[in-house]
Amino acid sequence: MGINPTRDGIIRIALQMGGDIEKQNERTVSGEPVCDLVVRSSSLHGTVIDGAVIPTLIDEIPAIAVMAAFADGTTGIKDAAELKVKESNRIDTVVSNLSAMGCDITPTEDGMIIRGGKMLHGAEIDSYLDHRIAMSFAVAALAAEGETTIKNGECVNISYPDFYHDLNALAN
Repeated sequence: MGINPTRDGIIRIALQMGGDIEKQNERTVSGEPVCDLVVRSSSLHGTVIDGAVIPTLIDEIPAIAVMAAFADGTTGIKDAAELKVKESNRIDTVVSNLSAMGCDITPTEDGMIIRGGKMLHGAEIDSYLDHRIAMSFAVAALAAEGETTIKNGECVNISYPDFYHDLNALAN
C-alpha cells in the first residue's frame, strides 16, 4: 500500500475513527514509501475531517462517507468543495445514495454531516458513471441489509477492472 503522506489520508482517518490498522514491512519502491497493511475488523466512531488532511484523501471521501455511515456517532466532512467538480458532484451523489440506503446525512456547502451507527438497507444506487461512487457503494451494499443495485456499475473498469471479482473474493 502506498503511504506517501500526500496520499495516505484515508489511513490516518480510519485510524482516527478507531480502525485497527497495522503497518508492516515499510520500504521504498520506485522512490515511493509503501508498506503491507494488516486491517482487522473494528468498531468505528465519528470524527471531524477537515483542513490539511482533505487534499490527501479527496478521492477517497465517498469511501470514507460509507465508513462514517456505519460508525457510531457523527462525522463531519468540511473543506471539501472540490468534490463538486469531480466525475460527478460527489457531495450530492454521496448524500443522495446514502440517503437512499437509509443513512441520516445532510449536505453542506463544502462537505456533509453523517450521523452513523444505524443499519443501512439495500437500494438502487446511481453511480453517475463515477467509478469511486460505484466502488464505495458496492462496499456499502456488502454491509447493508437487502439487495442493492448499482446503475452503470461497470464504470469501475476505468480504474480497477477486477474490482468486483476482488470484492467478491474478499466477501466470501
